[in-house]
Amino acid sequence: MTQMTQLRLKVNATQNPPKPSVCMTPLPILHLDHVTKQFPGTKAPAVNQISLALHQGELLSLLGPSGCGKTTLLRMIAGFETPQSGTVELAGCRVAGEGAWVPPEQRSVGMVFQDFALFPHLTVAQNVAFGLQKCTRKATSSEESIPDRTRDAIALVGLQGLEDRYPYELSGGQQQRVALARALAPRPSLVLLDEPLSNLDVQVRLYLREEIRNILKATGISGVFVTHDQEEALSISDQIAVMRQGQLEQLGTPEEIYRSPASRFVAEFVTQANFLPARRCAQGWETEVGCLTVKTPQLDPLPHPETAELMIRQEELILKPDGNAPVVVRDRHFLGREYRYCLLTPSGRELYARTTTGTALSAGTRVQISVSDEALQIFPDQPRNS
Repeated sequence: MTQMTQLRLKVNATQNPPKPSVCMTPLPILHLDHVTKQFPGTKAPAVNQISLALHQGELLSLLGPSGCGKTTLLRMIAGFETPQSGTVELAGCRVAGEGAWVPPEQRSVGMVFQDFALFPHLTVAQNVAFGLQKCTRKATSSEESIPDRTRDAIALVGLQGLEDRYPYELSGGQQQRVALARALAPRPSLVLLDEPLSNLDVQVRLYLREEIRNILKATGISGVFVTHDQEEALSISDQIAVMRQGQLEQLGTPEEIYRSPASRFVAEFVTQANFLPARRCAQGWETEVGCLTVKTPQLDPLPHPETAELMIRQEELILKPDGNAPVVVRDRHFLGREYRYCLLTPSGRELYARTTTGTALSAGTRVQISVSDEALQIFPDQPRNS
């Protein structure tokens, strides 16, 4: 039996059991119902009517640009902010809203911050144990002492042998592991992570995001992960909540979000897709680069729009050199596993394509572009007024 398996069994066996009424029903670990928060002096809510549910062992990413309300929502779940309306429930227990309020330290929630928030004068072991010493939950048996839990949490994040080091003696990735161990040591039912990897270099970030997912899956603890990085959210999550201006734009699996974006904002922000103006014709949709057909169900709620925009993902554009083609390669970028091309249409519109490195097209090359009709989706070319 591997060390990770042993730790997983030990964590699951000793984790504080939920209330009897909760364990008898399949209630979600986290349930938000029309949660709203508006700060004084602002014209619009920072979080507006957000409803979602997270189940045991799932990892949810809150994805969106800066200022969309991700961190505010996370802070309301943690108990650092109070919602003006709506309710927050953890493991079937209402902790905020409609007269209910449970303080942060009593919510069985672990928190991992962007800046690590470690005590510089405490060692690794002391930082991890600090959360246990301040925990007001009912103490476990003598077999579950603070040193035992501290040792298990440090082993879980792979920092054995570094217990006596101070934060300044650790790398950024190691410091974030200490912060994660401190959040996991009390065995919470939910861990909240506020852009925990944004201060790390790319290679550390790629490695650590996979480790965080593996650790949470090994312990069976649910997690809410705030990020503005699309690739990070797609790779780490079971569910993604895309937010925009305080509202929930789309909630779904990474595959659903990427393959079937519910709005143009989601398509642009998550998939970084191209958009081509098009007009309906007998053969399909006429664009400045040719006639294209669409077989996928359109996302435009209007029954038969005459004009629309076709969404084309970068990796779905097929380029073929053709001296008489209307599209020209403006620039090429080598990204290791692929090329990224910037293409210029006759109207001056820029399109982006990603291809394998098998054939390199130089700047100035004219190309005929095509795309699988199953890959195209339709979006309205302007908002409806009625």
